Amino acid sequence: MFTVDQYISSIKANLEKHSDVLVANLKNIFTYNFFSEIDLLDFTAFIEPTNFEISIRMFSMDKEANEVFYEGNDTTVLAGSVDVIPDIKYYQLNDNLLDDFIDNFYEENYPAISELEQKAFIDWFSENWKKSGGNILNLPSFFVFHDDIKSYDLKSNQWVDDDDKWS
Repeated sequence: MFTVDQYISSIKANLEKHSDVLVANLKNIFTYNFFSEIDLLDFTAFIEPTNFEISIRMFSMDKEANEVFYEGNDTTVLAGSVDVIPDIKYYQLNDNLLDDFIDNFYEENYPAISELEQKAFIDWFSENWKKSGGNILNLPSFFVFHDDIKSYDLKSNQWVDDDDKWS
């Protein structure tokens, strides 16, 4: 009933429907006047697998892995976090198929399917990050899955351990 290829293709198609919004939101973010105390940007993906939803939020960070905030009076300066994309559906499934999907298909194909999902999310985000002009940013920028220990460097297109990112 379910196949890995079909599932991943569906994820890619659903994400693609939101590419224009992602590109527009990223272009807007890239125009911000970032606070000088910011060392890097983390574009963090929050995945809600039971609802098949993803949201992405940008966090401005320092080298000690702390979020940077600006408390000055200049309203043009950005620090803190910004929503990049709200909860969007990355997969559509009828409720009556959910148990079969999770109990049989997903569990039988895990962890390979998890890696393919992550690759689909990263490919989609990094492609749109480039389309948006992300390479013009003077700040190191990373895509990270919430609570993960590695990050995807959007400029070098490589995975880095968080220890290296924060050093």
